[in-house]
Amino acid sequence: MKTIPLNNKTNIPLLGFGTWHLSSQDCHKAVSAALKTGYRHIDCAPVYGNQKAVGKAIKESGISRKDLFITSKAWRIHLREEDLPRVLKETLRQLNTTYLDLYLIHWPNRRIPIKETLVAMQKLKDQGLIRAIGVSNFTINHLKSALKTKIEISNNQVEFHPSFNQKELKKFCDEQNIALTAYSPLAQGRDLKLPIIQKIAKKHNRFESQVILNWLRAKKIIAIPRSAKEKLIIDNFKSLEWELDPQEVKDIDNVKVNKRLLAPFFAEFNL
Repeated sequence: MKTIPLNNKTNIPLLGFGTWHLSSQDCHKAVSAALKTGYRHIDCAPVYGNQKAVGKAIKESGISRKDLFITSKAWRIHLREEDLPRVLKETLRQLNTTYLDLYLIHWPNRRIPIKETLVAMQKLKDQGLIRAIGVSNFTINHLKSALKTKIEISNNQVEFHPSFNQKELKKFCDEQNIALTAYSPLAQGRDLKLPIIQKIAKKHNRFESQVILNWLRAKKIIAIPRSAKEKLIIDNFKSLEWELDPQEVKDIDNVKVNKRLLAPFFAEFNL
């Protein structure tokens, strides 16, 4: 499994498995299938309501904890210093683990000072309960505020796919040594229909999803596709078997569509 460093304590696999919008039953089956296929990076969150299923699948897999990379998140109303230890403890209990490889602020919340949250997360890191601190759905301005605290931010998980290629955000993250993770990397299936994606897939006799996951990997962006179907879980994993040509990466970079799919009412994308 190809990885990139997050900090001096841990490396993150470039291909992970997402669990958003999976019911507990589907989640257990899907994570079990993913682990059997070879995925070692599992992304989850308490707000998804299925972390117990994730923990059960991990336990049943028999895979050593040291061989897994587990990401979870703190919800936007649980970012106070007094709340974070409690919610992390519950997440660890549900996942049957003593630590997380990566702990994210799930969504920014301007009502809670970012310094308060990050100082609390640093304390959890110092205690060995998390190995890396990250954020999710942060804009460049959010990141600038976070970086002023001088606390190491290792990852920013955002919506990223060919039809929503956040080039400026990627450039800023690269400059600040912040790894980028793409959620909804296939644009919930919409980008599979892009002409350039279909053209490249046909050329290589590969699936469109594999083309997109390859594109992200070529850009050193972590991808966490999600599926409840074992065949698609396996197909996505097989994207690791081959690579795009440099020109093909550039061709996908030039997709003109620029459409965000996910913008809940509490998002702060205008900041």
